Amino acid sequence: MAGYTVTRSVTVDAPVSRLHELVADFHHWTSWSPWEGLDPDLQRTYSGPDGQPGARYEWSGNRRAGRGSMEITATSEQSVDLTVEFLKPFKSTSRTRFLLAPTAGGTEVTWEMSGEQTGAMAIFGKVVKMDRLIGPDFEKGLARLKAVAEESA
Repeated sequence: MAGYTVTRSVTVDAPVSRLHELVADFHHWTSWSPWEGLDPDLQRTYSGPDGQPGARYEWSGNRRAGRGSMEITATSEQSVDLTVEFLKPFKSTSRTRFLLAPTAGGTEVTWEMSGEQTGAMAIFGKVVKMDRLIGPDFEKGLARLKAVAEESA
């Protein structure tokens, strides 16, 4: 088993409260998620209390989008913790955290995902690191999140 952590950050000219709203409410992810558009027919299901522990987002789509779920496990004024479970195209569970730190220029948003690679993914992970696989997606998502937050700030 091999562990991994992928982290990316961006400074956004918007208050912490705006970033928290965009990250903690899964309904807003369609406006900034780096994976939006992988499947125009993606099926989404939302349940639980929006923006609070227990809120869930489940998706099912084509081969590129796969199938899985996210659930908020903890939230505070400056962080949102999630468990992300992929069922297809491969099974995996990751811990994801968004840290929202006030700065002189607005808010520093840090997106971090960590987990264990098992089975075929552990072998694949020796050749291609998770940082190289998911890092560009995080960068794309943070750029979109920045644009959405700054547009509405």
